Amino acid sequence: VSALGAATMRGRGSPRRPWFALLRKGKAQPPDRVFAPVWLVLYGTIAFSAWRIWRAPASPERTRALRWWAAQLGLNGAWTPLFFGLRRPATALADLALLDAAAGSYAVAAAKVDRVAAVAVLPYLGWLGFATYLNGAIVAKNRRTLLAG
Repeated sequence: VSALGAATMRGRGSPRRPWFALLRKGKAQPPDRVFAPVWLVLYGTIAFSAWRIWRAPASPERTRALRWWAAQLGLNGAWTPLFFGLRRPATALADLALLDAAAGSYAVAAAKVDRVAAVAVLPYLGWLGFATYLNGAIVAKNRRTLLAG
């Protein structure tokens, strides 16, 4: 998922390009340089959590948790191409809403299998909430520009 995001960010999708730079953003928008290290850590915790669930004894709860993990990862992977590649912040926001629900469902399912795995994704859930705010602010503050473009 990280590699897909990196590939999408090249060229047209880069936040250094005028399209993103010219968008009005929310007051809490961090500098672009913050995102790579944050996501590096978050992807590590997401992988660690999945590894703990994967090595747990087979059970319907484990299977459910792994399915939610795969679903949230797919939705996570879709966000960057939607937002930066296709330049569709509103569609990316809808993806984020689904991602929030899937990641939350994963955390609940993971807690039934391995408490440490569930706790490991709490920072990810927090960041997803923040990302949803940031994406929503861009949609709200650029409605006319996005509809015209």
